[in-house]
Amino acid sequence: MASVDTIVRRAAALLSALLAALTVAGCATTGPADRSTASVSGRLSIQVDASPGQPANRFAAAFDLTGTAEQGQLQLNSPLGVTMASAQWSSSEAVLITPDSERRFPDLEALSREALGESLPLRALPDWLKGRPWPGAPSQALTANMPGFDQLDWRIDLSRFSEGWVSADRRSAPVVALRVRLDTPP
Repeated sequence: MASVDTIVRRAAALLSALLAALTVAGCATTGPADRSTASVSGRLSIQVDASPGQPANRFAAAFDLTGTAEQGQLQLNSPLGVTMASAQWSSSEAVLITPDSERRFPDLEALSREALGESLPLRALPDWLKGRPWPGAPSQALTANMPGFDQLDWRIDLSRFSEGWVSADRRSAPVVALRVRLDTPP
């Protein structure tokens, strides 16, 4: 059985990697009129390859996400429904809350840098989970045979988006593979 410290570290790493990994964009759907109250939930699994000074990491959790790139909240839950970690962010700070601590960061990138040892594009998550581009960075559409796009060094596969599946892969080191199953398909 994993120690509480190990679970907290995994939850923090997952939180950062999840937020970064979901670079799902393109022209798949139109979001709700009021983006500030947009909410999405589901299950995710993530695998981060080993890198110098960091072991490989695998993790799975249920999640609930509400908000936008400017302000929001992400909660990660165990299969038994226990909250493992949550993040809250605004334009002025990001807060990572675990069962043992509450840590504040100037922004989501600093939160990811602390948890994973690198800065990741976390502000894009609310848009990406809706299958639409994050307006803060350019993206390149994939071929007509493969719905999705490349953005911020990620390949986003939307071929099963209508079924509620999102796959995101970062090919630069450390390689990250993220699989998300949304509770409510678009």
